[in-house]
Amino acid sequence: MPELPETETIARDLDRALSGVMIVGVTVHKADVLRDLTAASLSRRVLGARIERSFRRAKAVVIALDTGDRIVVQPRFTGALLIDDGTLPPEALRYVTVSFALDDARTLAYRDIRRLGTLSLMTPLRFAKFDAALGPEPLDPAFTAQHLSGILRDSRQAVKKLLMDQRRLAGVGNIYANEALWRAGIDPSRPARSIDREGARALHAGITSVLREAIEARGTSFRDYRDASGARGGFSTQLAVYGRGGLPCPSCGAALVDTSAIDGRTTVFCAWCQR
Repeated sequence: MPELPETETIARDLDRALSGVMIVGVTVHKADVLRDLTAASLSRRVLGARIERSFRRAKAVVIALDTGDRIVVQPRFTGALLIDDGTLPPEALRYVTVSFALDDARTLAYRDIRRLGTLSLMTPLRFAKFDAALGPEPLDPAFTAQHLSGILRDSRQAVKKLLMDQRRLAGVGNIYANEALWRAGIDPSRPARSIDREGARALHAGITSVLREAIEARGTSFRDYRDASGARGGFSTQLAVYGRGGLPCPSCGAALVDTSAIDGRTTVFCAWCQR
């Protein structure tokens, strides 16, 4: 967390708000979030650069500069990219680790409460290597049920664990893996290769539908996730299983099972609906 819907929301916000602006100042408050560069090299390489566009790759937010470099932020559990026009409350900026002053008097701030996320500055070559190490995007039209079926056939892992492997499928994390598997009626512990073509079609539909709906609701907020304006996402009210262990299954009414046995992460599922 944040996962694909949350980082997609942030990237879209940044793209609308920041395209064409220039970075005129950099302040590194907590250098431990930087990867493969120093505060001095970050400042030297981005000062005077204009932001061309912002987009998402997997669970990372990518800010493309006119120099060719890309600022790549992986928010992980508690990171957020906030646009401050001077109206954000002080508590929203309490845990800022890096801030970029912009030529229109606004600030782009990377806040990370637990500082588990990272900020990198990648050359085109370095970004190409980063991109190549990731799996396909689940909302890309090229990612079909047939494509997913091929990924499943190649693995003996529990299907939930496979869905969260960013080398196999980009952007899906714990929340949406739980939700997609419930929608597909598939037990999260099933070996991926045991899922037939019909199951792959159901799972593909579950993945794509829950991701699209979560993006429409601007992501899921439990504690720390905020969009670029500091607002909470609204999808938590639509979650069918995640965070609802012991409560009734929305489909059959049986108590939902809550376990950490599958991959060490919280897994919630219905033992009756998911086979």
